[in-house]
Formats: sequence, C-alpha cells, structure tokens
Amino acid sequence: MMKNFNSSPLHSNHQTPNHIKERNNRKYSLLAALPLRFSLRGYGFCMATLFFFCFGSLFYQLNGGPPKILLDIRQYLGECGKNHWSVKMASCSFIHKDRLTRQLVSCPHVYKPRRGESTYLDDHGPPAPRVLPFPSQVVYNRVGKCGSRTVVILLRLLAEKHQFNLVSSDIHNKTRLTKHEQVDLMKNISNIPQPYLFTRHVHFLNFTRFRIEQPVYINIIRDPINRFLSNYFFRRFGDWRGEQNHLIRTPGMKDDERYLDINVCILENYPECSNPRVFYIIPYFCGQHPQCREPGAWALERAKQNVLENYLLVGILEELEDVLLLLERLLPHYFTGVLNIYKSPDYRKMGNMTGTVRKHTPTLEALQVLYHRMRYEYEFYNFIRDQFHLMKKKIGLRSVSQPTAYSPAFLRELALRTPEPLDEDEELEADLEDANSWLVHS
Repeated sequence: MMKNFNSSPLHSNHQTPNHIKERNNRKYSLLAALPLRFSLRGYGFCMATLFFFCFGSLFYQLNGGPPKILLDIRQYLGECGKNHWSVKMASCSFIHKDRLTRQLVSCPHVYKPRRGESTYLDDHGPPAPRVLPFPSQVVYNRVGKCGSRTVVILLRLLAEKHQFNLVSSDIHNKTRLTKHEQVDLMKNISNIPQPYLFTRHVHFLNFTRFRIEQPVYINIIRDPINRFLSNYFFRRFGDWRGEQNHLIRTPGMKDDERYLDINVCILENYPECSNPRVFYIIPYFCGQHPQCREPGAWALERAKQNVLENYLLVGILEELEDVLLLLERLLPHYFTGVLNIYKSPDYRKMGNMTGTVRKHTPTLEALQVLYHRMRYEYEFYNFIRDQFHLMKKKIGLRSVSQPTAYSPAFLRELALRTPEPLDEDEELEADLEDANSWLVHS
C-alpha cells in the first residue's frame, strides 16, 4: 500500500511561498475589516491636545507674536552660537529699531557655521514680523485750548513706556490746508512706522478721499465760552510756564490790543470776539471744505457725521479723568496706566503750569451776546457730551450729569469755573442776580 506523503503532517509545514503569501493577505484583510476603537481616555487626550493648541495659537496672535523668551532662545541658538554658544550676547544687536519689520542687523560676532553645520536661521529664516495691535494708526487733531497740552505731556510719557511712535507737530496756526498740502501731510502721516499716534492742530482730514488708509481719530473739546476765554487771555498773557512766553507767541500784538477789555471786545463786535472767529470747534470736525468755516447748519451736520463715522472717541475736558479712563479701555496699547500718571504728584506739578493766567469772566450782558454767537458751537458741544455719556454708559461708567447749556444756572456755574479778579466781585454778584432771566427772554 502506497502512502500519500503530501498529506502527512511532516510535509504540511513545508508549504510553497504562494501559500504563505495568500495566508498573510487573508490575515491582514481581516484586521483591516475590524473597526478601530478608541478608549474614552484616548479621546479625551486628543480633545485636550487640540484645545491647548487652539488656545496657544490665539494667545500667540493676541500678544503680538511668540513670548520674548522664545525669541531670545531662537536668537541665542541661531545667530550667536559661536563655539557652541560661548559668544557674548552683549555684542550682538538682534532687533532693529524699526519695530514693524524687526529686521536682523549685522552682528560683529555672528558665528559662521562650518560646512555641514546649520543654524536655526538657515533652516527657518528670519523671525516673522510683529503682529501689530489694532488700531495701530491714531490721529489726535487737537482743538486749541481744550486740554491738548496736558494730553500731549501724558502722551510723551506713555510713548516711552509703551514704545509707540508719537509725532507731535509744533505747527499751531495752520489748520486749513490746500489740496496739495493735505495730500503731502496725509502721506507723511501714513509713512510713520506703526503703531503711531500723530497729533497736530489741524482740521479733519479725509484720507479715503485720496485713497489713503484712514486712521482712527480721537479728540477732546470743552465748553465753547470757556474755551474762548482761555484762548483770549492766553494769547495776551500766556500761562504759568513763563511770564514772557506770551510775548514770544504774539510779538506783534500792540499794548492797546493786548490789554483790550474783553467786554469791549464782545459788545463792540471786534473781529476776535465775533464770527467767524468764534466759530472755532466745529471746523476741526467738519473738515477742509470751505463751507466748514461758515457758521451754519451745514457745517454742524457734517461735523456730527464725521464724529460718528471716523472718531473712536471725542471727550469733554470737564470730565477729563473719565476721558482718560475710556481711552485706556479703548486703546490699551497706547493709554494703559494713563490715570496713574495723571494722578501722580510729579505730573500734577507739570500740569499745573499749563493754566492760563489773568483769566476772568465777562459781564452777564457780554456772555449773553457771546452765547448767541456760539449757538452752533453749543449745539455741537451738547451733541458730543451726549455721545460721550452714552459711551460711558456702554462701558459701564457712571456719568456725572452736567447742567445743559440751556439751564438757568449755566452762567452761574460758568462763573464758578473761571477765576475772578478781586476788584470785580461786587459787580459780578450784581450781574449774576439776573442769570435766571436772560435765557427766559431769549
């Protein structure tokens, strides 16, 4: 009887390569058919990793780039790694003063790698430009005698603290510009390295009209009559910074004009105390159009529209601390810590030097005439004050309500806010007795 050797156990282990390949393919196909199963712990780990990645990315963007320690490590490993990080870092200048581009500048001790070696910068290139805060372009077209010198002092301290570019123009008597002057000024402003804050006494500039990126505007105004009085006496007698600074500012002013009684100026209709000279605040917000200089409803409405469309904040000087607090909330990369500086004793000493000297209140009759000449200015001032209080309410600040310009107590409060010469006290008290009557008949 012949035995079948192919079916014996001894020969069953000696299969051909085709049989082995077919069996392995069958095994892997069965594994592929099995559904992948994840444990709850593994799923939670994946989600936690994703969350931390997203949170880290958001933190990276909001803080303007990677933490400083990572930049320092990258610089240390990539650029100044001579002899395996033995070079002194003090001799290397890594970040250029231009904070926008952060370009690498030459380092006299930069290690040049040998052939076959590489540095971080060789592999990854220079660091990415800094992510700019928003907004990074701010214009403060400051209105004269509305606390602008006080704010500029604060801005100089803040610019040094927060490292933004502050450009403050010393041009005070050129608020209206020709078309070419407007374009040149706007191009110069837009070329300032960001973030920047530009400030100058100039009427509103419409950047978009000339296809230039529009910056964010801020400003501060004050009670129109108080502003007028402050300007009137400042031009003649200056402030507490120096006894002779008014002679430098207005050297051509004759003594007859310098010592002109303000009541005579108002009641006898001198140009300085009449329209269009007293139509002063609205053109700063209306713009460069010739009709913006003419007292009327057109300029008023256009100024209101520009405030709503182009100004982040327009505050009132009577509530300056609230203005600074709102600026700190709205523009933290510019104004963080401004209230601490403003309330510090050292700043108070500097700020007190900007007060106008010899300022006093005109008679009630002169105030009445001046008030009617400024009726558009007061309508705009009341509009700005309402918008400012609305902003405070949205932010969550309690508004200290001020009496409206049409209140019977308006002139009385105006007199209390303005220093008064001692020899006119009795005359002032007699005039203020009629403060409740003139508005009734107007």
